[in-house]
Amino acid sequence: MEVQAQLGMLPGWELKGCTITRLYKFNDFMQAIAFVNRVSQLAEAADHHPDMDIRYSKVRLTLSTHAAEGLTQKDFDLALQIDRA
Repeated sequence: MEVQAQLGMLPGWELKGCTITRLYKFNDFMQAIAFVNRVSQLAEAADHHPDMDIRYSKVRLTLSTHAAEGLTQKDFDLALQIDRA
Protein backbone atom coordinates (compact mmCIF):
# COMPACT_ATOMS: atom_id res chain seq x y z
CA MET A 1 0.00 0.00 0.00
CA GLU A 2 1.42 3.36 -1.03
CA VAL A 3 0.45 5.88 1.66
CA GLN A 4 0.99 9.01 -0.43
CA ALA A 5 -1.10 7.61 -3.30
CA GLN A 6 -3.90 6.79 -0.87
CA LEU A 7 -3.72 10.27 0.67
CA GLY A 8 -3.94 11.77 -2.82
CA MET A 9 -7.46 10.36 -3.01
CA LEU A 10 -8.40 11.86 0.37
CA PRO A 11 -8.21 15.67 0.23
CA GLY A 12 -7.89 17.21 3.68
CA TRP A 13 -6.39 14.14 5.34
CA GLU A 14 -2.80 14.44 6.55
CA LEU A 15 -0.15 11.93 7.52
CA LYS A 16 0.91 12.39 11.16
CA GLY A 17 3.44 9.77 12.15
CA CYS A 18 1.75 6.40 11.74
CA THR A 19 -1.77 7.89 11.56
CA ILE A 20 -3.93 9.91 9.19
CA THR A 21 -5.90 12.82 10.56
CA ARG A 22 -8.42 15.40 9.38
CA LEU A 23 -10.09 18.41 10.96
CA TYR A 24 -13.75 19.02 10.10
CA LYS A 25 -15.35 22.41 10.87
CA PHE A 26 -19.07 23.01 11.37
CA ASN A 27 -21.29 25.99 12.11
CA ASP A 28 -22.08 24.92 15.66
CA PHE A 29 -21.82 22.21 18.28
CA MET A 30 -24.99 20.37 17.25
CA GLN A 31 -23.78 19.99 13.63
CA ALA A 32 -20.46 18.67 14.93
CA ILE A 33 -22.22 16.12 17.14
CA ALA A 34 -24.52 15.03 14.28
CA PHE A 35 -21.37 14.39 12.21
CA VAL A 36 -19.79 12.41 15.06
CA ASN A 37 -22.94 10.29 15.26
CA ARG A 38 -22.76 9.52 11.50
CA VAL A 39 -19.07 8.65 11.81
CA SER A 40 -19.83 6.41 14.79
CA GLN A 41 -22.30 4.40 12.73
CA LEU A 42 -19.83 3.98 9.87
CA ALA A 43 -17.05 3.01 12.26
CA GLU A 44 -19.18 0.46 14.06
CA ALA A 45 -20.28 -1.12 10.76
CA ALA A 46 -16.62 -1.33 9.66
CA ASP A 47 -15.48 -2.54 13.10
CA HIS A 48 -12.77 0.11 12.86
CA HIS A 49 -12.95 3.07 15.21
CA PRO A 50 -11.23 6.46 14.86
CA ASP A 51 -10.00 8.60 17.69
CA MET A 52 -12.28 11.65 17.88
CA ASP A 53 -11.51 15.02 19.42
CA ILE A 54 -14.56 17.32 19.64
CA ARG A 55 -13.98 21.02 20.29
CA TYR A 56 -17.32 22.85 20.03
CA SER A 57 -17.76 23.14 16.24
CA LYS A 58 -14.57 21.30 15.26
CA VAL A 59 -14.00 17.56 15.08
CA ARG A 60 -10.59 16.02 14.52
CA LEU A 61 -10.54 12.39 13.45
CA THR A 62 -7.43 10.24 13.65
CA LEU A 63 -7.19 6.82 12.06
CA SER A 64 -4.67 4.03 12.45
CA THR A 65 -4.81 0.29 12.93
CA HIS A 66 -3.57 -0.38 16.45
CA ALA A 67 -3.16 -4.13 15.86
CA ALA A 68 -0.85 -3.38 12.91
CA GLU A 69 0.89 -0.53 14.76
CA GLY A 70 0.34 1.75 11.79
CA LEU A 71 -1.78 2.30 8.72
CA THR A 72 -3.66 -0.34 6.78
CA GLN A 73 -6.20 -0.30 3.98
CA LYS A 74 -8.96 -0.25 6.63
CA ASP A 75 -7.89 3.27 7.62
CA PHE A 76 -8.09 4.63 4.10
CA ASP A 77 -11.36 2.83 3.38
CA LEU A 78 -13.01 4.32 6.49
CA ALA A 79 -11.63 7.79 5.74
CA LEU A 80 -13.23 7.62 2.29
CA GLN A 81 -16.57 6.51 3.78
CA ILE A 82 -16.42 9.36 6.30
CA ASP A 83 -15.75 11.92 3.58
CA ARG A 84 -18.75 10.66 1.62
CA ALA A 85 -21.01 10.96 4.69
